[in-house]
Amino acid sequence: MVRPTQQLHALREPAPAHAAATLLLLRDTPAGLEVLMTRRSERASFAPGAYVFPGGRVDGADERARRIALRRRTQPRAQLTHAVAAVRECFEELGVLLAEHENGRAVSAAEVAAMDRAATAAGRFEQQCTARGLHLTTDRVFTLAHWITDRDLPKRFDVLFLVARMPEGQQPAADEAEQFEPCWVRPAEALARHDEGAFSMIFPTVRTLRRLAAFARVDDVLDACQREKPLWNSCPRGGLLRGQTTRYMEHENPYGELALVCPDGQLLHGLDWQTAQPVPLLRNVQRLTAPNPSAMTGPGTNSYIVGEPESGYVVIDPGPNDFGHVGRLWRATGGNVRAIVCTHSHADHSPGAAPLQAMCKETNPPILGLPSAPTARASARFTPDQVLHNHERLVLNGRLLEDGSGRRVTHTLRVIHTPGHAANHLCLALEEDGLLFSGDHILNGSTTVIDPPDGNMNEYLQSLDVLDDVCAELRVEFILPAHGHVLGFARGAIARLKSHRLQREAKVAAAMRRLPLGSVEDWLPLAYADTPRELWPVAARSLQAHVERIRELASQPGALPSQPGALPESPHGPPTQPETWPTRL
Repeated sequence: MVRPTQQLHALREPAPAHAAATLLLLRDTPAGLEVLMTRRSERASFAPGAYVFPGGRVDGADERARRIALRRRTQPRAQLTHAVAAVRECFEELGVLLAEHENGRAVSAAEVAAMDRAATAAGRFEQQCTARGLHLTTDRVFTLAHWITDRDLPKRFDVLFLVARMPEGQQPAADEAEQFEPCWVRPAEALARHDEGAFSMIFPTVRTLRRLAAFARVDDVLDACQREKPLWNSCPRGGLLRGQTTRYMEHENPYGELALVCPDGQLLHGLDWQTAQPVPLLRNVQRLTAPNPSAMTGPGTNSYIVGEPESGYVVIDPGPNDFGHVGRLWRATGGNVRAIVCTHSHADHSPGAAPLQAMCKETNPPILGLPSAPTARASARFTPDQVLHNHERLVLNGRLLEDGSGRRVTHTLRVIHTPGHAANHLCLALEEDGLLFSGDHILNGSTTVIDPPDGNMNEYLQSLDVLDDVCAELRVEFILPAHGHVLGFARGAIARLKSHRLQREAKVAAAMRRLPLGSVEDWLPLAYADTPRELWPVAARSLQAHVERIRELASQPGALPSQPGALPESPHGPPTQPETWPTRL
C-alpha cells in the first residue's frame, strides 16, 4: 500500500453512502425494449432536473415490510429489502405498484389509484398493502447493477439498480413534487437525446442505459440477471480532461491513476497527455512522457522519476534520445540523479540514458540494466555501466523521519528480471509503496508485442507469473507502465492479461489445426480476425511467438499447448478499447 506520507493530497473522508434502490421498469414494444424514466425536480438536492429511474433511500420500514414481500428461493434477503424500497418509491413517485392478491390476481389500476401515495412513511405503505390483502411481487424484481456515488460528491448513495417488467394495466403518473414528466424511452434514444443536450442524465444513468441498449427484449434482461449478482459494480472516479470533469468506471484506462493520485476522490488530477512537464503521481513519483506518440507507443514513452530532493532520484526509462525530453528530465531532478535504469534496450526506452548521464555532471549517475542479447535488433543494442541482478535492491535514503528514531525515509526499488518482450527486460517494484514499474511487459491500453527471436512467449507468460507473485508479496495495488496511465487492481490486470494471451494462443492453435500446412500469413486472418487489418503486420510478430511456444510445448512428452482460461470475471464490466491507441494483440 502507498504510504500516506507520500500522497499528494491531504486525506479526507468521503461523505457516507446511504443505502438506496432504484427500479428500471421495462416493457417490450415493436420498436424495441423501452424503460420508464422521469425528470427530477429542479429543486432536488441530488441530480436536479435530471432524467432518472424511480427510486430512493432504503429505510427500516422496508426491512419490516418484507413480511408482505414475495421472495424467490434464490433471492438474497438484503436484495429483497432493496426491492421493497424500490417498489415503495416507484409507487410514491409514479403511482405504479408491483403487487398481487393472495390468489395471484394482479392489483388493478383502480385499486392503486385508491391508495394514498403520500402516506407511505413509518410503515404506512405496508399497512395500506396489508389492509387490501396485497403482496409485493418482489420475487420478480432482479438486480441489474450496483452503483456507489463518486467519492467527490457531497451526497452519496450505495444503490442497487433493479429491473422488473412493467405491470399490465397501470399507467405512470408523476407525483409532481419529486418527479415530473414520466416517459417511456428506448435506451439508444435516451442516449442520443442526451448527447444532443436535450435529455439531462447523470453518469450512472448514462452508463446503465449503454449496457441496457444491448438487450432486445425484457426477457433477455431478466434472463441475464438470474444469477442474483449485479452484472457490474462501480464506484466511479473523476478527473480533469481538457479542463472538464470526466468520470470513469473501474475497467476504464484512467481509473487506476485516479485511485493512486486521489484515493479519496478529490477532483484535482489532470488526465491530458502532455510532454512539457512532469506529472506528479505521488510525492516520490513523477511521470514525464516523451514526445514520441505513435501506434506502437500510444501517447508516448513514460519516464518515471523516483525519489525526492533529499534522497536524489532514480530515473526509470529515460526514453528516446530527444534533446527536449532529456533536458526536461534533468530540470525536473535538478541534475540530482543517482541512477538511470533502463527496463530494456528498445529505441524508445534506453537511448536517452547516455545524454542524461552526461548532463548530470555532479552525480555522474550509472546507467543500470541488462545487456542486450545477441538476438536483439541492431537498434536495440545496449550495454549498461552496471548489470542489475535479479532481486537486487536500489535504495535511496531521504530526509530523517519525524519520529526521533534517527531513521530516514527510504525508497527501495527491487529489480525483477522479466524476459519475454525482450530478452533483457526487467521490472522494478517500489517496495515501501507497493508500486510496480512494468516497462513494456504490462501496458495500459494495449498488449505488448512479442517479437522473436529476442521476444519469447513462453518466457513472457512465465514472467507474468513472477510479477503476480511479487504483487502478492508486496501487496502491490498499482502498475506504472511505460505506455499509458497507471493501472489499478494490479493482480487482476495481470490475470486478465495472461488469460488474454492464452485465449489468443488457442485461436492460433485452432488456425494451425485448420491449416496444418499453412504459414504465419495463412494463420494470421484466422487468429487475429478481431484485430484491425492495418495492425496485422505487428500482430504477425506475436503470432510467430505463439507458434514457437505451441511447437515447443508439443515437442515435450505429455505436454499440450496451453488452453485458454476463462477471462476472470470483472465486477465492473467488460474492458473498453482505448480511444486513440490500438488493439489487444
